[in-house]
Amino acid sequence: MTYRTFAELIEHVKAAPGRKRMVVACANDSHSIGAALNAMKEGIVHPILVGETDVMKTILRELDAVDADVELYNCTGLKETCQLAVQLVREGKGDFLMKGKVDTSIFLREVVNKEHGLGKGGVMSHVTLFEVPTYHKLLVPVDGGMVPYPTLDQKKAIIENTVSVLHRIGYDCPKVGVLACKEKLDPKMPETVDGRALQEMNERGEITGCIVEGPISYDCAVDKEIADFKGYESRIAGDVDVLLAPNIHAGNIMGKMLVCTAHAKMAGFIEGARCPIIMTSRGSSEEEKYLSIVVAAAAAV
Repeated sequence: MTYRTFAELIEHVKAAPGRKRMVVACANDSHSIGAALNAMKEGIVHPILVGETDVMKTILRELDAVDADVELYNCTGLKETCQLAVQLVREGKGDFLMKGKVDTSIFLREVVNKEHGLGKGGVMSHVTLFEVPTYHKLLVPVDGGMVPYPTLDQKKAIIENTVSVLHRIGYDCPKVGVLACKEKLDPKMPETVDGRALQEMNERGEITGCIVEGPISYDCAVDKEIADFKGYESRIAGDVDVLLAPNIHAGNIMGKMLVCTAHAKMAGFIEGARCPIIMTSRGSSEEEKYLSIVVAAAAAV
């Protein structure tokens, strides 16, 4: 199974039994609460809002949702509020976590705290899904948000995190392209060396549940006609699901280019923790936050 659009994924999530419990840390902004309410109305989540009660109630009143089926936890101070939100998830009162109106550094510090955070001891990576108008299905470039300069082992973990998410939302065998600026192994270019190493790991059964090819250029990955013209033999060209960037800068730039110049819609969250963790920008639209809630709800177990 693959998804062509977010609309298809939304219908898949809405058809699932029950609602996932979503904890929102610092839920003091209308975009976060509005997105949570939209997902609640569609039967996708039960929102648990953590922040200043007076502020949250004012926003609910402005959204004509005073009687909405949400839980409110009062807490002041950004650090303390993030701590409480993480604690609720650790105590089993929430299925996944979302960042509200708080600096990413403050939020992440509590998420990765070794004593009371949500880490599992492995690599946490940012999984993003994009609906690109010119591509025939959802595209998943990673990692543009967590691991700055991944080692080979970290790249393997990023692939495994991403593939695990896609399996949980219904994919059978995702196609993974390890990006570089060329399709041939070049010892002077570490990105191509890592790409080939990851493909060989996949061939040896060390990375499972997917097809990994690398190194592969972006144009070959998304356009089979170009790959054929270049004489690049591939099982994934023109039909790739996942694009593994060589570093956080390439991943971040790729994502922003898709949104700003290709008019893509996006959703994303952190994988590799005890639960999905939505970490959209404070300036993200309500739609982006809503779509991220949908994907996180689909991936939460």
